[in-house]
Amino acid sequence: MSGPGYLFLGDEEKALVHQALDEWHLNRYRFDEAAGPSMVYALEREFEQRTGARHCLAVNSCTSALLTALVALGVGPGDEVIVPGYTFIASIAAIVHRGAVPVLAEIDESLTLDPADVARRITPATKAIVAVHMLGAPADMGELRRIADEHGLLLIEDAAQACGGRHQGRALGTIGDAGAFSLNLFKIITSGDGGLLTLADDTAYERAFAFHDHGFKPLRQGIADADSLFGMNLRMHELSGAVALGQLRKIDDILGVLRKQKTAFLEAIGELPGVTRRRINDPDGECFSFLVLQFETVEAARAVAERLGTSTLIDSGRHYYGNMPQLLARRTPTPSEHPFASSDRRYEANMLPRTDEILGRSIALSVGVVDAYLGSGVGINPLSSPDEIAAAARAVQSAVDEVVAMK
Repeated sequence: MSGPGYLFLGDEEKALVHQALDEWHLNRYRFDEAAGPSMVYALEREFEQRTGARHCLAVNSCTSALLTALVALGVGPGDEVIVPGYTFIASIAAIVHRGAVPVLAEIDESLTLDPADVARRITPATKAIVAVHMLGAPADMGELRRIADEHGLLLIEDAAQACGGRHQGRALGTIGDAGAFSLNLFKIITSGDGGLLTLADDTAYERAFAFHDHGFKPLRQGIADADSLFGMNLRMHELSGAVALGQLRKIDDILGVLRKQKTAFLEAIGELPGVTRRRINDPDGECFSFLVLQFETVEAARAVAERLGTSTLIDSGRHYYGNMPQLLARRTPTPSEHPFASSDRRYEANMLPRTDEILGRSIALSVGVVDAYLGSGVGINPLSSPDEIAAAARAVQSAVDEVVAMK
């Protein structure tokens, strides 16, 4: 159970960690000017260079990156933020902890935000849109950027599952006003835990840095007094930075292997009766970490999933809004949650019928991310041999054939 980055951990990451340990540099800062730049600093600069982002900030998780993005961009109490009903709960939790109000929107066949439904849900209180690049593939960023610009809204990219992905030639995380990435165990590259935040605006970056480190200006060059920000401590540890830096330097190799493995898996499976493949908004820009099969009916999808020993995406843990009791249940809120809990907006099961229907008839097969909680507990992995890929394909074919024969 892991993401592709974990399987590529090796001597390069060890060397960087040992370098930090040999010098006893465990914090992102170098208080001795002769010590040179930290691993975390190098990670940020190399990520900027790779993606073309103006600014990158390393933090301790993608959840922290999302929360920091909202703070940096000025999203606060009472603001409405549109977010898909299919996303990990962290996307919604970050909004709630800013005192903002999540507005759930439908997904389309790409399993990402449906731009038309986003447009329908905009109100005078709407402040931002969070586009989530689910299962390693980009949302329709061209249309979402157009809608955000037309209505004067912020656009934030949750690229937790799509580090290294692109849309129309641009790196994911650089098309919106901010982009958040995860480095946990199940992601394209990993440091165990950790996150990265990209920002397009200088002032937003200064606010983000201040929030992630007790109100300091970037690299602790003074106190960020302009906004009187009460910052927190969301810094990335230097050893996490060392591992992440080693992984970032391998990301092209990792994505290349994933593309090769998914292509082989698709060819081995071939065409299946009554089955289509998830629409990808930019086929060249996906991370190739999942293969999603979509069936004509919910019943057929469930029957195939049962034979494969997996589940449909509607049962994928805290990635489906209907499996988030924190969202659906009303309870005594914490102070930061109060505007959300006291708003007139209500959340209930089956409130997004199109999302329910699409997830109910979709199955995700692993290519790089083997994670039953996400719904991709079966399939292949980056190290699967041709024989293993062929066996996994035969299992899928057999399951579909059995269900078709029962009709």
